[in-house]
Amino acid sequence: MDSLVSVAQLPADFDRWDEVLALIMRAFAAMDGVIDPPSSAHRLTVENLRDKARQETGFAALKHGRIVGCVFVLERARDFYVGKLAVEPDFRGQGIARRLMQAVEDLARNRRKPAIELQTRIELTGNHAAFARLGFHETARTAHSGYDRPTSITMRKVLS
Repeated sequence: MDSLVSVAQLPADFDRWDEVLALIMRAFAAMDGVIDPPSSAHRLTVENLRDKARQETGFAALKHGRIVGCVFVLERARDFYVGKLAVEPDFRGQGIARRLMQAVEDLARNRRKPAIELQTRIELTGNHAAFARLGFHETARTAHSGYDRPTSITMRKVLS
């Protein structure tokens, strides 16, 4: 784990949305042509990222001031829903996603939520394994609108 990387909650006056958007696009680019339907990341803009942050809690991982990872979480009645976990491709394998997810878990515990949940695409078997290593378990398979086969796996982690 890189000790030079810090994780912080995005402040209300955060103004580096163009960098976050570029990071998400680079991080999700490897999914192009692999997942069907295509990632919702393609519909993100600076404006709707800013709107997302008004309804969700965002975290950024920074190294020497550069944003190298991010995650957004939506508080729901009984848990937090994790979305748009992204790590700069050149920084993968350094524990950044783990640190971002730890920040999510800490927030969930502080808000007395017993679990966190996420969805990952059927085709992304490496993600399934990575989330399993973080303590997530598959709870459902769902289909995007218009698909007659499962396209996503719902995974949940119960917090102790």
